[in-house]
Order: sequence, then C-alpha cells, then structure tokens
Amino acid sequence: MNTFWIVGGIVVLLALYVWSLYNGLISMKMAIDEAWSQIDVQLKRRADLIPNLVETVKGYAKHEKSVFSDVTKARSALMGASTMAGKAQASDALSGALGKLFAVAEAYPDLKANDEFLQLQKELSDTEDKVAYSRQYYNSTVMDYNVKIKVFPNSMIASQLGFGEKQFFGASDEDRKAVKVNF
Repeated sequence: MNTFWIVGGIVVLLALYVWSLYNGLISMKMAIDEAWSQIDVQLKRRADLIPNLVETVKGYAKHEKSVFSDVTKARSALMGASTMAGKAQASDALSGALGKLFAVAEAYPDLKANDEFLQLQKELSDTEDKVAYSRQYYNSTVMDYNVKIKVFPNSMIASQLGFGEKQFFGASDEDRKAVKVNF
C-alpha cells in the first residue's frame, strides 16, 4: 500500500513538473513573439520615415542618385521580407544605406541646417535606438528560452513537447564592415 502512494506521489510530482515546464515554455515563446513584434514595429516606423528623409535630401543632393537608389532598394527589401531572417538581413542592409545617406547629407551645409531634415534625422536616430533596444531585448528573451530548453532535465522533455531552439537576431559579417562613402 505504501509503495502505491510513493509511486503515485512521484507520478503526480512528475506531472506537475512537466505541466509547469510546458506552461513556462509557452510563456517564454509568447515573450519571444512579442519581442519580435516590437522589432517589427520599429522597422516599420523606420521604413515609413525613410521616404520623407530621402525626398528632403534629394532636394539638396540631386546628383547622388546611387545613394538614393540603395536606400530605396533596401527599404523595399525590408518591406517585402516575410521571415525573421529576411527582415534581419534587410534591416542591416538598410542601416548601411542610411549611413551612406547621412554621409552624403554632411556634404551639404544648407541641408544640415534645414529644420525638416534635422527633425527627420532626429526621429530616425530615435527609431534606430529603439530598433537596437528591441533587438537586444529579443536576443535576451531568446537566450533565456534557449537556456531553459537546453538544461537538464528540461532538454529531455522540451524536445518531446515540440519546443526547439530559437535564432538570435544578429548582424552578418558584411554588416560589421565599416561603411565606405566616396564622393
């Protein structure tokens, strides 16, 4: 009779552990989705600001067509990306193109004094900070989740429940290179 209660108690404890692990992993998965959504919101905000910025700079720098073309292509790639990896890659390409655009803008003193340009530059800078923070938060959330599914004994149970490793939002080797601007 005592053996029955001991075995029953162990089964109940294991069931409670699996239930708790499952609910915790679901919560973490939802936090990752929410963190990705925040990145997506900031990328959309950035993409919405860019046409205004490009038009403002175009008025001053009419002969810098390749820079505008690069920014426009990168923005289109970001808007058309449907996967997390695609958006990450397009976002990094857009950051590089914007760096070139701001370098071009530095060559035009009248533009640097233009209130509209300054406001757009401030908003874009603010958005870039929010994108960076959102990426950092996303990566922290992914790290917590990945650690939780990889530690023992969770690793044996998590894969059986269908939980797999999530990818970090990172920059490619190309994105780590310095932006080169030639006039």
